[in-house]
Parts: sequence; structure tokens; C-alpha cells
Amino acid sequence: MRQKLARVLSGVAISALVFGGAAACKADSGSEGGGSSAACDLKLGFFGPLTGDAAGLGIHMRNGTKLAIDQYNKENADCKVNLEEYDSQGDPAKAAPLAQKAASDTKVVGIVGPAFSGESEVADPIFNQVSLPIITPSATRPSLSTKGWKIFHRGVGNDTSQGPAAGRYIKNVMKAQKVYVVDDQSAYGAGLVDEVKKIIGTVAGEDKVQVKQTNFSAVVTKIVGSGADVLFFGGYYTEAGLLLKQLKGAGWKGTMVAGDGVNDANFISVAGQQVAEGTILTCPCAPATAAKGTFVTDYKAAFENAEPGTYADVSYDITKIFLEGIKSGKASREDLLAFVKAYNKAGGATGVTYKFEGTGELDPAQVLVWAFKVNAGKVVPDIEIPKA
Repeated sequence: MRQKLARVLSGVAISALVFGGAAACKADSGSEGGGSSAACDLKLGFFGPLTGDAAGLGIHMRNGTKLAIDQYNKENADCKVNLEEYDSQGDPAKAAPLAQKAASDTKVVGIVGPAFSGESEVADPIFNQVSLPIITPSATRPSLSTKGWKIFHRGVGNDTSQGPAAGRYIKNVMKAQKVYVVDDQSAYGAGLVDEVKKIIGTVAGEDKVQVKQTNFSAVVTKIVGSGADVLFFGGYYTEAGLLLKQLKGAGWKGTMVAGDGVNDANFISVAGQQVAEGTILTCPCAPATAAKGTFVTDYKAAFENAEPGTYADVSYDITKIFLEGIKSGKASREDLLAFVKAYNKAGGATGVTYKFEGTGELDPAQVLVWAFKVNAGKVVPDIEIPKA
């Protein structure tokens, strides 16, 4: 009986969240001739890895979000927005309780993230239950936009753009003779490899590893024995760095190509500078270090002269979408969700026009993919990969 009552109360609580939205106060922020008002005492959440093996990727995204909110609060000192951090460690197993925590906090009216595809598959259905709008700066698995989640929006292209672009780079720029593919069995890594294979066709071999794996001797033997001159890796930077280090230690002379999950300076730290040299890393994004306006200068000033990493500029711009909605008085999740769905403006840092299709995908005309290269211990831009 007690369990039944708890279930009933839980259902009532969810209903209250769905229909009630987020409570907020409002402060008049208009001039004498204006009547606009900003919603106050609200929160935006960042959902992604801030500790753990993939923290390097998440921290830059969180910093972009934090910079946007700090700038907003400086300009709106009497009506601030707070940042709530949800450190998922990039682990889908940790996503559900964090998503429930965000969903139950009625002051949280928007989520930047989740950062990774696996955690998105767990968290987004929970956010959808309570109409909590999300814009992910980096979760690229194509199927995320096919679930019917009304809250889902993606601020970059998905792997049906990144994977084929990586495949074209391997074929047309590198002119690879034999390509071996490996994925980490994550929602992101496996999906990205599938898209690459559609372009490169027959592969020299393929294998799977695991997240947090450290000994890659078996797969190293297979790659070396295959005669592959290129390895495409679908996964994240820690496993990629360890795998490449062991490959080079076994005498492999080829080049690793990997996606945006590896596009971080920590990859070089894990692999070692000499081992990482020449690695190609793709991203459905432009170089954050060449972002528009004052973003790079502002970012370095805010974060101890650090260069903005992958997706920092995207996170900054999509956070500002939420902030613009709040500034215009969108105080509930439903209202802010409607605002995001109707949005159609260029971001100040990326220059991308954020306009979302009905599925939540970014307007295809705005999608681009860049190849980066590890050179002299840094990840530097190589070329924008032409569309097919």
C-alpha cells in the first residue's frame, strides 16, 4: 500500500512539473518606452563530463556556457540566471539520477547538453516528460532526433555529416589504401564508425574495444597484421590515446583518424606528443580558436588564458539562445521550449544560424565539418571538408 501511494504521489509530482512549468519572479528591465521583462531566479543546467576520462571535452563546453551566463549576469545584475552543473562523467549509468534531479528542480528551465550520445539516450526521455528544453552542443548520434522527443535540439551536425566527411577525407585527401576501423561500443563511437564505413566501403578489418579498456594488445596485433595504413577510431580520447600509443610501440607506421570525441588536447597527453603527431581529428564544427567577435579574448580572460577547446563556442552560442528567451520573459519550460523552436538567428561566436528543423536537427545548410591535425603538440585546423 505504501509503495502504491508513493507511485501515485510520484505521478502527481511529474504532472505538476509538466503542467506547471518553472516558477519565477519577473523584474521590469525595459526602458521608459519598452515593456519587456526578464524572468528572474531561474537556472540553466550544463549536463556533461566535468570529471573522469572525458572531462577535457566537457570542461570546455561548460566554460562556454559559464562565460555566456557570467556576461549576462553582469549586464542584468538585478535579475540573474544561475548555472547548475550536472557532472555525468560521460557515463550513461549516471545520467538517469542526474536527469531526474534536473527535472525535479522547477527553476531549471533549460539544459545545455547532454554532451554525449549515450547519456542523451537515457536523460532526454526524462527531460521530455517535463518539457525541459535541451540543446546539445556535441551529442552527434543521428538516432537521437528520431525518438519523437519534443525537447530535443542539436546545435551541430550529426554523424551522418561527420562520418561521411571523415570517410571522404580518408579517401580523397589521404588516399588511403587499407583502412581498419575500431569503435568503443558506445552509442556515439559505433554509430560514427557505421557512417564512415558507408563511404570507404570494404575495410581491411574491424574490431571493438571497451570504454575504460587499457590493454589493446589483441586489437593491435590485428591492425598491424592487416597492413592498414589508416585506422579510423570511433570513441573518446583516453582509449584512442592508449590504443595509438600501443600501436606505435608495436611498430605500426600508419595514421589514426578519429572523430570529435578525440578532438581534445588531452588526447595528446595520453598518447604522447611524438605518438600523436600527424593524427587527424574531425569535428562538425569550426575551430573554436578562430571564433568570431570577442569570444576568444573573453574566454582566455575568464579561464586563465586557456585556449577555447572543441565546442566551447557552440556551447556559448546555444546558452545565449536560452538567455535571450529568459530576457524576453520566458519564465516557464514550455515558453522557453517554444522560443527555441522558433529561433532563427546567427550565433555571435560561431556565426552559425541556429534554426532547428521539426526533429530538432540543425538546419542542414548550417552544417559544416572540419578536419584538424595534431602538429607540434597541438590540435590545429587543417581544412574544412567539402560537402559531397
